[in-house]
Amino acid sequence: MARFGLFVVFFWFGILKVLGLSPATPLVQALFEQTISFMSFPTFIILFGLFECLIGILFLMRGYERVVIPLLFVHMITTFMPLLLLPSETWQAFMVPTLEGQYIIKNLVIIAAAIGIASHLHPWRHRSNT
Repeated sequence: MARFGLFVVFFWFGILKVLGLSPATPLVQALFEQTISFMSFPTFIILFGLFECLIGILFLMRGYERVVIPLLFVHMITTFMPLLLLPSETWQAFMVPTLEGQYIIKNLVIIAAAIGIASHLHPWRHRSNT
């Protein structure tokens, strides 16, 4: 169920960005304007949405956990950045998040689900050169 839940969240939210229908677009654009200058925002939001869709799809595919979890880690870093870089949009007061801030903080549940999936992976087997 965790895999399916992660797929739904990432694919759904990603496809909304690709289609230009995401309510998170203003927050993403505000962060984009403070951090990225090498591409246009319309290109970025589509690529970011496709990245989210890819994460969702990879969570459905067994055997790709070691690929998707680092991608999720990168995504989570970018997702938590507004809490630090856009405090007026993510905090009403000390420890009182706005709706956008709550939307970001709920990603701790996504991280927990991913850790749960990762905990069921078998360890890499080391090859001996002898």
